[in-house]
Amino acid sequence: MKVTETLHGEGQSLWLDNITRDLLQSGTLKRYISDLSVTGLTSNPTIFDHAIKNSSSYDAAIRKKAKEGKSGEDLFFELAIEDVTRAADLFRPIWDRTHGVDGWVSLEVSPVLAHDTASTLAAAKALHARAGRPNLFIKIPGTKEGLPAIEEAIFAGIPINVTLLFSHQQYLAAAEAFVRGIERRVDAGMDPEVGSVASVFISRWDTAVKDKVPAALRNELGIAIAKKTYKAYRTLLGSPRWQRVFNEGARPQRLLWASTGTKDPGASDVLYVKSLAAPFTVNTMPEGTLKALADHGSLGGVLTADGGDSEEVLARFAAAGVDVDALATRLQDEGAKSFVGSWTELMDVIASKTAALDRAS
Repeated sequence: MKVTETLHGEGQSLWLDNITRDLLQSGTLKRYISDLSVTGLTSNPTIFDHAIKNSSSYDAAIRKKAKEGKSGEDLFFELAIEDVTRAADLFRPIWDRTHGVDGWVSLEVSPVLAHDTASTLAAAKALHARAGRPNLFIKIPGTKEGLPAIEEAIFAGIPINVTLLFSHQQYLAAAEAFVRGIERRVDAGMDPEVGSVASVFISRWDTAVKDKVPAALRNELGIAIAKKTYKAYRTLLGSPRWQRVFNEGARPQRLLWASTGTKDPGASDVLYVKSLAAPFTVNTMPEGTLKALADHGSLGGVLTADGGDSEEVLARFAAAGVDVDALATRLQDEGAKSFVGSWTELMDVIASKTAALDRAS
């Protein structure tokens, strides 16, 4: 049995953190689904930036849409929706078979809206309507301004992937927004089953402190944060408040591990996958990590609901001078800015490609 199949058997969904037109056209994504137990897919502005910049597969579509008068953000979202809907259709049998637990794809609202509640909500509604796929998550960042948009989107029945979470406190804030939206649907007599995942970023923690802590603590912080968040997740799932809405027919918001590609060349390339196996969670991993897992990966133990040794490990980081709460805030802010940077570059790539294709025609 492949280790990817074993991990799925432990109750964790494996999603691919990548999308390109080449993946779709070559049949590679279809093969990952059939051979490597991949049951979903996520995307972000950086992924699309690299996909469009490094491939000619989008050129014909860009040329055609430019001749129709489209440009910039509007042109990009047409390209992105074409890709994610095609991926969504590949995963639709999984979504149907699991009754909406699995088989999802994700598309993010423009990251320049990360601190604009009203515009984020409007964009989420518009993108979901344009795509027209029930197994599409719209990604909204779990920033202070994003949280009200998440609640309103859930209340409106739009499935949401809450992104850019870095700590158990940020996770709990996102979960609160989700459950408030569900409770409002229950109170209004509406169907409370609205899909959602909460995406906690892992590897960026270790990158942020790699030169600031003793060697014995390297590549330990992200895993400790994940274990503490998993404890908060399991505690919340068992709370009377959540169980009341589940009893009304709601579906739990699943916890998702994001940014699980290893950044340290001296560490295992499947470090975060091996360390974060946990029932009723998702691990969305870069293509290279997925291939490494299938080729030579192995699994450690399954995470325990009590958080394991997370408190002891976090205490050692505190003793080394790491202020985890302040760092979580900084990482979320930096993550939002990084996506804006990728978005700006993406718009530049589309503009330059459009101009070059126009000159060549």
